[in-house]
Amino acid sequence: MRNDKVLNLLGLAYKAGKTVCGAAAAEQHLRKQAAYILLLAEDCGANNEEKYLRLSTQKDINVIRRYTKEQLGQALGRAQTAVVVLTDKGFADAMSKAVQAMD
Repeated sequence: MRNDKVLNLLGLAYKAGKTVCGAAAAEQHLRKQAAYILLLAEDCGANNEEKYLRLSTQKDINVIRRYTKEQLGQALGRAQTAVVVLTDKGFADAMSKAVQAMD
């Protein structure tokens, strides 16, 4: 994780209070409030995958699917998490640039 700029930015956004983590909280936030990026674990369940991809498409939210539940959790200081919503445009812009640099 040390050299992964996306995960480092995710950790900073979490510490700044600019993320929503966990399935129920993320779903509620995606439906009702501003969200800029959805980080969805590669190894999340099929039902979660379908639901969150549908929501992100409806709301035109970028999705990042490069990390496992453990990698996302580690960036947040947790054991694991499957869904993280980024709620800050500045962090979202920086994260989008970091993802583009990886491709």
